Amino acid sequence: MFNFSEIADRAVAGTPASADEALSILRSDDSQLLDLVAAAGRVRRHHFGMKIKVNYLVNLKSGLCPEDCGYCSQRLGSDTEILKYSWLKGDEARRQAEFGLAGGASRVCLVASGRGPSNRDVERVAGMTEDIKANNPDVEICACLGILKNGQAERLRDAGVDAYNHNLNTAKSHYEDICSTHTWDERAETVSRAHEAGMSPCSGLIVGMKETDEQIVEAVESLRELGSDSIPVNFLIPFEGTPLEGVNYLTPTQCLRILCAVRLMCPDKELRMAGGREMHLKTLQPMALHVVNSLFLGDYLTSEGQAAEDDLDMIVDGGFEIVGQDDARALRDRLRAHRKAHAEAMGGNTDDAPAAEAPATLPCGKSAPPAGASAGDGSVTVPTIRRRGAGTVLAPNA
Repeated sequence: MFNFSEIADRAVAGTPASADEALSILRSDDSQLLDLVAAAGRVRRHHFGMKIKVNYLVNLKSGLCPEDCGYCSQRLGSDTEILKYSWLKGDEARRQAEFGLAGGASRVCLVASGRGPSNRDVERVAGMTEDIKANNPDVEICACLGILKNGQAERLRDAGVDAYNHNLNTAKSHYEDICSTHTWDERAETVSRAHEAGMSPCSGLIVGMKETDEQIVEAVESLRELGSDSIPVNFLIPFEGTPLEGVNYLTPTQCLRILCAVRLMCPDKELRMAGGREMHLKTLQPMALHVVNSLFLGDYLTSEGQAAEDDLDMIVDGGFEIVGQDDARALRDRLRAHRKAHAEAMGGNTDDAPAAEAPATLPCGKSAPPAGASAGDGSVTVPTIRRRGAGTVLAPNA
């Protein structure tokens, strides 16, 4: 068994954890978890102090994707009753982005479903980027549009896109088990293409898709080789109507070990706890902030996240600071007061008033499952479909 503190010492000195060390971390006992988090947290603080980078997703185009990625609710043939809509107009994209910026985000991620963008799509996103930045000059823009063709990365860069996200998702040795319509190599090529064009590469993984510990390490080694500056770690959301429906074997402690392994393998990279964190990390989310230095605020592309105020509470209560904000507590309190005043104006409850709730139906008219619903045997949590924010008339969770 490796000594976690010694691994952290080497990581701080510039030598990341090896594959064998990472496997040892993934297979360590729950009784060692606090020692592991302390070691990973020391590395996190060395590079990022107590700062948290808040990111915000804007789903520009939802559903109807021709690819067959087995984890995705937007996949070809998916029966998941998600919101489906074509491209948002430019002014609506900016409006949605500004909700996230008001909630403390310093980076907005513009995402569109599909295999990859046409040149017309790239021009559309370039225009949105220029508009958002003209009105919010300090914002970072990350685009996530799929597989890029020649010249598209350069056009996005010229428009002001700072980063490009294209997740590897899993190890090359596992990729054919989750997707057949494109290859792992195509994904890696897009990450490289974005990097070579001068955009910061953002690429991460999804865990909980029946991969082995060795394949988690393989994926992280690939991300390291590609030079990913920002690594989102997603935890599988087992959407109904997808091939991975009902797959839910991760424990909160194992999720935390995975984050620690990534931190120690990639010591100086932005590490984000991303989609599925509420479902899988559960009450260990605040502890995870001592390992990661980034999160998404509010909802995800097609599913709901926890309340944005709860995200800010975690940050404030843990003594963390938000990148780009002078005072995280003042931000949280200001947003809380604004929502309370809005509720009073609308004649609603003013005692810690939450944001307006969405209708209890899915876009198709069916009843929506409540958060935390059980899928049959009581062991699988059914995600709540996003039905607010982009593509709806309701305010987002920000």
